[in-house]
Amino acid sequence: MLKKKIEDICNRQVEREGYSSNLYLAMASWAETNGFSGVAAWLYTQSDEERLHMLKFIKYINERGGKAVMPALKKPAAEFKSVEDVFKEVLKHEEFVTASINEIVALTLEEKDFNTHNFLQWFVFEQVEEETSVRNVLDKIRLVGKNNMYQFDRDILSLRTPAANAQSNP
Repeated sequence: MLKKKIEDICNRQVEREGYSSNLYLAMASWAETNGFSGVAAWLYTQSDEERLHMLKFIKYINERGGKAVMPALKKPAAEFKSVEDVFKEVLKHEEFVTASINEIVALTLEEKDFNTHNFLQWFVFEQVEEETSVRNVLDKIRLVGKNNMYQFDRDILSLRTPAANAQSNP
């Protein structure tokens, strides 16, 4: 049985993962309507992955005797200056999610909830992959420069995270 504090903070993470999915959808739509089909595909994949993260939390909360709550989600921004700005925002958001996961981990240790602590380890490792993936994308953007975005857009799908590659290649 989940303690109320753990249930509440996990439900907060449901909202954050749902918002992440919507944020990446908004970014994908912007990219697609600005001619960046490769960037859009990368972001659509990330959006799907974030939705799966949300579902993992929902199922875990319910399986442990809690009640997952489906939150209203804040509307994400829909306009961006450039592809580089999009990915800077993605990195900033992933760092926020990492801090959020770490906060839950800390609470599970404080509350001696080792089941939830164990459940969260997958997310701890996933966040390392997420941040690394986005940093790699930003490195490539800096390498190609603003005048070679066609090549970057064409090649971005090869920069997907190992987790995303595993999901698309069962």
